[in-house]
Amino acid sequence: MALEWVVLGYAAGAEAIMVLLLTIPGLDGLRKGLVAVTRNLLKPFLSVVPFCLFLLMDIYWKYETRPSCEAESCTPSEHLRHQKSIMKSQRNALLIAAALIFYWLLYSVTHLVVRIEQLNQRVERLKSRD
Repeated sequence: MALEWVVLGYAAGAEAIMVLLLTIPGLDGLRKGLVAVTRNLLKPFLSVVPFCLFLLMDIYWKYETRPSCEAESCTPSEHLRHQKSIMKSQRNALLIAAALIFYWLLYSVTHLVVRIEQLNQRVERLKSRD
């Protein structure tokens, strides 16, 4: 099960790097190529959304079927294992949230950058016509 979280972590990292590169000022020369690459990657990265939903259901299922360790019958090692399991679930939920937020940010930023480029081209055409 750890492989899914590694894949999701890499996807979230790639999304974060692309958002960062699209929003850094001063990369105007690279921005056109970066926008083209990002627009081509948006559809494959859309698979992150159902993947996150699947992993969220997995966390919920593990939470519902986890043995309770509330009574005095728990040994310290069982109690520690229970706490570790809860911490891992919380960490994984944060990773899911980060991946979804970064995908949404990447989509929004890419759309805005494309729109800004279109408006700049329109302004240039209007200036050249006058």
